[in-house]
Amino acid sequence: MSTPSKLRQHIHYATSRDGTRLAWAESGAGPVLVKAANWLTHLEYEWESPVWKHWMQFFSAHFRFVRHDERGCGMSEWNDRQLTVAEWTDDLETIIDAARPAEPVTLLGISQGGVACITYAIRHPERVARLILYGGYARGALRRGTPDKERAYTAMVDLARVYWGNDNPTFRQVFTSRFIPGGTAEQLQWFNELCLKTTSAEVAARLLEARAVMDISASLADVRTPTLVMHARGDEVVPVAEGRLLASGIPGAHFVELDSRNHVLLEHEPAWQRFQEEVLAFAQQDRPAPIDSVFAALSAREREVLTLMTEGLGNAEIADRLHISEKTVRNHASNIFDKLGVWSRAQAIVFARDHHYNG
Repeated sequence: MSTPSKLRQHIHYATSRDGTRLAWAESGAGPVLVKAANWLTHLEYEWESPVWKHWMQFFSAHFRFVRHDERGCGMSEWNDRQLTVAEWTDDLETIIDAARPAEPVTLLGISQGGVACITYAIRHPERVARLILYGGYARGALRRGTPDKERAYTAMVDLARVYWGNDNPTFRQVFTSRFIPGGTAEQLQWFNELCLKTTSAEVAARLLEARAVMDISASLADVRTPTLVMHARGDEVVPVAEGRLLASGIPGAHFVELDSRNHVLLEHEPAWQRFQEEVLAFAQQDRPAPIDSVFAALSAREREVLTLMTEGLGNAEIADRLHISEKTVRNHASNIFDKLGVWSRAQAIVFARDHHYNG
């Protein structure tokens, strides 16, 4: 395991499907954990920041930690091309492909980053081992049925477009203090400066508008990945009700409510310690048994079915080959999934191939 004093990050670039240059970084070693981009990041600037540094240290100490600046922000290309859930998910896919993980990854979605993680997990269930969502939401601010808050949000977007880059930090102070109301003067000043370093006024406004109108709540039931949802009880940026909506909509999701007002948990608060404990427990609880013992748990017939699956045969073809009914094949497949700790045929095939299963 890496220690904080020895941590280093390495920054790379990848190109999205539409040609946007995306900056991504990796640090630490171990199982791969990929953090989707969230609001206001800068790979270099946040590495030593008083707001995010403890996050960098924690994840890098326990994982091969991969993260990226979203399009329009930080070290990625500053443009306001398509800003939609589809593009954010495509960008996450670009980063994961660039990182070349050997096994299914853990995805970390903070705030709106959870949307890209959820959508990617639905798109590629075989490539995601688990989902960790913190301060997340499925519905943007203009899709929650709260007229007063909708008017306030729209006004904030208009102010961002006009005053974001102004020398007077008053607007940025109002904006950023919502993220860390429990922050020190140093932390609030750092967040104010981050606004200027990470994006332009126009892109900031466009991003806020795009976040506000997205809604993937109807897709939550399609998630088949083990999911941990955590949310600060007094979060002023994303109401805790949105975290509860995520947890109730994703089948089998585990929900943890943290005692904090901060959208970004600060190092000194007990909620940060609880967050770390929950992440590590969740990441370790479903680690597979030694591979030999996992495959040994399969019956002779289940081994035959798994072998034919890896050869690309469908249920009907397997039934014909083994002279059994298609229903029996489905039953065997379900048992295989349970014993291997996977959710689908695709994940079973990837698992078997990654671990050199030969029947």
